[in-house]
Amino acid sequence: MDRYRVLLADDEEEIRAGISRKIDWESLGFTLVGEADNGEVALELAEQLNPDVVLTDIKMPFMDGLELCRRLKQFLPAAKLVVFSGFDDFEYARQAVSMGVSEYILKPINAPELTAVLDKLRGQLDQQRMERRDMETLRRRYDESLPVLRELFYTRLLDGHLSPGQITLRAARYEITLGPGPWTVALAYPGGGTLDETAARDELLLLSVRAFLEEHFSLEGCSACAVLYGDIVALLIQLRDETCLYPLLKELDRLSRLSQSYLGLSLTAGVGCLCRNLEDLHHSTDGARAALDYRVLGGGSRIIYIGDLEPQSSAALSFEEEDQRALANAVKLGTPDQVKQVVRALTERLRQAGLSSSRCDLFLLELVACLVRLARAGSVAVEEVFGEGFTGVVPISGFSSLDELCLWLETHCLKLHDLLGRQRLNSTGQLIERAKAFIAGHYTDTQLSVETLCSHLHLSPTYFSTLFKREVGMSFTAYVTQVRMERAAQLLQNTDEKTYRIAEQTGYADPNYFSYVFKRHFGLSPSKFRSGQGR
Repeated sequence: MDRYRVLLADDEEEIRAGISRKIDWESLGFTLVGEADNGEVALELAEQLNPDVVLTDIKMPFMDGLELCRRLKQFLPAAKLVVFSGFDDFEYARQAVSMGVSEYILKPINAPELTAVLDKLRGQLDQQRMERRDMETLRRRYDESLPVLRELFYTRLLDGHLSPGQITLRAARYEITLGPGPWTVALAYPGGGTLDETAARDELLLLSVRAFLEEHFSLEGCSACAVLYGDIVALLIQLRDETCLYPLLKELDRLSRLSQSYLGLSLTAGVGCLCRNLEDLHHSTDGARAALDYRVLGGGSRIIYIGDLEPQSSAALSFEEEDQRALANAVKLGTPDQVKQVVRALTERLRQAGLSSSRCDLFLLELVACLVRLARAGSVAVEEVFGEGFTGVVPISGFSSLDELCLWLETHCLKLHDLLGRQRLNSTGQLIERAKAFIAGHYTDTQLSVETLCSHLHLSPTYFSTLFKREVGMSFTAYVTQVRMERAAQLLQNTDEKTYRIAEQTGYADPNYFSYVFKRHFGLSPSKFRSGQGR
């Protein structure tokens, strides 16, 4: 097992050396990864090393141990913090405890006491690690949740909330076997054709109906899965081929009559049209739901097939929420090839649906409206994408073929993709320049911090810090230090100002800390740098 990482901060080198030498780190399950002689350096090291345990003195120059602990808790909340002090002061202890410090040790520190503390912390860390890594526990919880996850999967499949990739991935993950189509959906309504039996359709009754259907459904060449779906039971039925449809209706009629003797109630079932792909199953669900609505018309039939009542219902096509997400993700964040792939898939759906021109116009209107929303959200003028005088209406009759429509959509989607990319780059560049300008105007302020800057820019510190480091190549703190050091070097070379005055002019309230940072940056003290030894 990997050893836990320890960072040690104390301004007394003798104490650091004693702790480092006298503690048997390896046998305790730890490794000492870094040492710091003040809080500022400790904070920088912590950002780089991500220690599991931080041992820190309270009284240190530049940043005391309590402030260090407060800062560490912001970005290393899981780290164990141990504070030691030469002052038996209740107020220090109270503040330390309020910051979530694990242990408070009085100086002088003795090896047995610190060893005991580390041993205790290792037990806590082991427990946390075991809880995180206990795959057997996770697997057991997963297995316990599997029936619920499967039920949720089927519900989302029936509602059309899963993409083809999600269907394949989740079916494999939940150990569900889904063969090739055709598929259809039957929605079984317990209680017949009236709506005054809702009270009878409680959860126990629905469970009984589901168990009955799973046990008694039997049709050669077909398989069925029964799931609870709202206040009804849905059957997801896989057929060998289209010729099985009417034998299926006959089997459902048999089950409806059989349920009277087994359950004491009759079942009415609405059956949707066949579909080839599981991602289109929600169209069959819609058809089954529409068929079930016809039960109020009576007629004595318990099994209602939507294809008998609405022969064109299979030609249903709409621009779904999943389509919007796929198109938006490709245009905003994808590659040009991914944009083309999504557009061609949408066009192919139009081709296969065989809709009337008016139905195609509605689909196209929703698709173009999605592009318009993307443009406006990205501060791109709609005219830049579609040209002057664009009204938002793009009739299918304006194209000679679906191939021509596909090319038109590809062209405008790729144009929007390019414009959004440029806008994003421009916005990022402008944001970084604004940040640099703010730093240039405020580096003399000793209170300058990433929080101050982000308040000015109206951004979250976490997002800004990641963005700044990616674009500039260094952290906010490192960049501010560089600006201050460059200015300090200029003042030392070109003026006779005292070192403490230069420290004040470059944002350092403590001249000693200024000299410390300057020497670490340039390798020379300010006085030696000024005398010309750094040239």
